[in-house]
Amino acid sequence: MTTAATSYWPADTTEPVLETTVGGVLRAAAAAGPHMPAMVAGMPEQDMRRRWTYAELLAEAERAAGALTARFSPGERVAVWAPNLPEWVILEYAAALAGLVLVTVNPALRPAELAYVLNQSGASGIFLVPQFRSPMAEFLAEVRPDVPSLREVVFFTEWADFLATAPPRAVLPEVRPDDIAQIQYTSGTTGFPKGAELHHRGLTNNARFFAGRIDLQPGDTYVNPMPLFHTAGCAMGVLGAAQSLAVHVPVLAFDPALVLELMEAERAAVFVGVPTMMIAMLGHPDIERRDLSSLRAAVSGGSPVPAELVRQVEARLGVRFSIVFGTTECSPLVTQVRPGDTAEDRAETLGRALPQTEIMIADVTAGAPVPVGQAGELCARGYLVMRGYHDAPEATAAAIDADGWYHTGDLASLDDRGYLRIEGRIKDMIIRGGENIYPREIEDALFDHPAVAEAVVIGVPDPAWGEVVAAYVCPVPGQPSPAPGELRAWCRERLAPYKTPQHWVFVDAFPMTPSGKIQKFKLREDFTAPPPPP
Repeated sequence: MTTAATSYWPADTTEPVLETTVGGVLRAAAAAGPHMPAMVAGMPEQDMRRRWTYAELLAEAERAAGALTARFSPGERVAVWAPNLPEWVILEYAAALAGLVLVTVNPALRPAELAYVLNQSGASGIFLVPQFRSPMAEFLAEVRPDVPSLREVVFFTEWADFLATAPPRAVLPEVRPDDIAQIQYTSGTTGFPKGAELHHRGLTNNARFFAGRIDLQPGDTYVNPMPLFHTAGCAMGVLGAAQSLAVHVPVLAFDPALVLELMEAERAAVFVGVPTMMIAMLGHPDIERRDLSSLRAAVSGGSPVPAELVRQVEARLGVRFSIVFGTTECSPLVTQVRPGDTAEDRAETLGRALPQTEIMIADVTAGAPVPVGQAGELCARGYLVMRGYHDAPEATAAAIDADGWYHTGDLASLDDRGYLRIEGRIKDMIIRGGENIYPREIEDALFDHPAVAEAVVIGVPDPAWGEVVAAYVCPVPGQPSPAPGELRAWCRERLAPYKTPQHWVFVDAFPMTPSGKIQKFKLREDFTAPPPPP
């Protein structure tokens, strides 16, 4: 329960934090179910869908770890720059077994961005594909003279040759749960990325708690189109499946037709995707002809999940929806909806804190817990919090206070049952003539309009009010675009007048991070007040 009618929720300690490592959970899975299916390559070509049992996955990971020890010393950083290949997953385990720190790199980066990540992390090596939607080998060659720490380059197309370099009897180091397992760079919704140092204990336990909340069972198939360079892909997906003895299907890259086909072919029990992915799948014609009766749960997060989208997915697919909320710095999940929660809570909240996680809604200026139901900054504390930002002590001190609370920067509220609701980012809050406006409420109202596929609300400067509300609207494909007057009337029926958008911009798509978050700062930068209607 909340404490003294303030928005503080203590940690549920009934489930323990285990002293586990990324490599250790694979070893445990291989011991418990050596012949159980572990991974299927989610490739578009069916003849490329290679399969591994847990024993086979461990054997290949240990061989790769041996090859790594011939090149790197424990504690060195090794980057991975590729789409969702099965070898990406094997390298994740292998680096952990070899005591290395895996630096996960977004395949969409351009040369200057790549050089920044490699230099900031001090990467000694990189694993990559020669090309994926851009000439990645050429990009690396272009920046390599400016990355002095980088001495080893391995292409995934030469994976067998790499494995062959493993010594016959490689000695793998002892790896501790509090060692850093990965450095993941923040996805850039606010611009400059920082490298979050994530430890083994945080990643493994967070994934286990997540899998437990969706009741992932041995033998269940988990279809995972989330990018592996993000915690939703390589922590929730990879490590959640392993600790459940489930089958993990990393999808090469999101395509709604491919995901629908894989869910049918592999008899998926669970699938995950950001809201944009869910919308694309619901709108794809293949959804009507695929047998998706094996599905039990759908998981989404990463950006606000409209309540109406939850209801649509549940109705169309016959599943229970589980919204997750987190941040890379928290390994990643803070709260999660249980599939057994009420229909209202599944659609309209972000659930309750995962085990062993304290949460507090703090006054943005004073820092003390706010009253129940009042908006403030969401803070989290516990095993899940990152060690800090790599080589950035000032940024770390700004994010994690002296009492160990990680300040997320998200505006949220907590009810008296401990269920969380997100109002938006602190920097996204709109102050119009002294009135605080939370974009999420307006976005949800617009999403309910039958002609609106997605909507994003921002604050823009105004000489009279300080800020006013602007709405970016993506219409439903194939339908006439709604007129601004129609949407304005729709909002006025549902919201107070001061919350109704003053400016309307219609777009075909939004600028996105590769992990599926809409980059509101780019919308603000590009905003030009449209002329008034005639």
